[in-house]
Amino acid sequence: MNDKVKAAADSLYEVYQGADLVAPLREDFDKSDVDTAYAIQEINTKRWLDEGRVLTGRKIGLTSKVVQQQLGVDQPDYGMLFQDMLVQNGGEVPFSAVCQAKVEGEIAFVLGKDITGPELSEEILAEAIDYAVPALEIVGSRVRDWDISIFDTVADNASSGLYVLGDQKLPLSDFDVVGCEMMLQENNQQASSGNGAACLGSPLIAAMWLAEKMIEVGRPLKAGDVIMSGALGPMVNVKPGGVYDLEISGLGSVSVTFSS
Repeated sequence: MNDKVKAAADSLYEVYQGADLVAPLREDFDKSDVDTAYAIQEINTKRWLDEGRVLTGRKIGLTSKVVQQQLGVDQPDYGMLFQDMLVQNGGEVPFSAVCQAKVEGEIAFVLGKDITGPELSEEILAEAIDYAVPALEIVGSRVRDWDISIFDTVADNASSGLYVLGDQKLPLSDFDVVGCEMMLQENNQQASSGNGAACLGSPLIAAMWLAEKMIEVGRPLKAGDVIMSGALGPMVNVKPGGVYDLEISGLGSVSVTFSS
């Protein structure tokens, strides 16, 4: 293993243990070398699995074309979801639980079947999805001031933090995945809005990309896995004492509160 790669993984891991936020990792690497960034992510994934954390799904990031253009990339990225990242709908999260927390509204898919390939189609993906729920992703960055490139966010587990799933579970046939409207409120005031089409044209396109990528890297998606399919609108900075309510038309609602 490259010592520089391991050192970068160690520096991110240490932030979880209470160390200070790190400087942008790209300063020590070729910032376009996404494969090395995923190698850094994988070191910490394996470390966490060895520590007993349970992998329960994946998150997709960079699904907005605007954000992709800002970071100079042409595809999304992915990170790991662990069991201890799930927050109960309506629950309270300590403000300090996620570094530099932001929140965004998404559609989450929960699989009823494994997706192991090698052949994959939209029909196979749709059949594998058991149901969808509205979801809030609480993203965070271990990189100081959110000064990130594609390299930094990938290495940092796609800037993951926590996630919240709604209680209403619907099959794909029961709502409009592309046309649904999203509204995210902060303390009863609109803070972000968007729709299904804002996520790569469709959250299912994002999920298809992820399923193919997971087969490619040898971590195929399994029955029971959660797919956080990507933001339907702009991220919102989390405030101490903030209450965040998400409504997705036809799908339902989900909420979370941050301690003050």
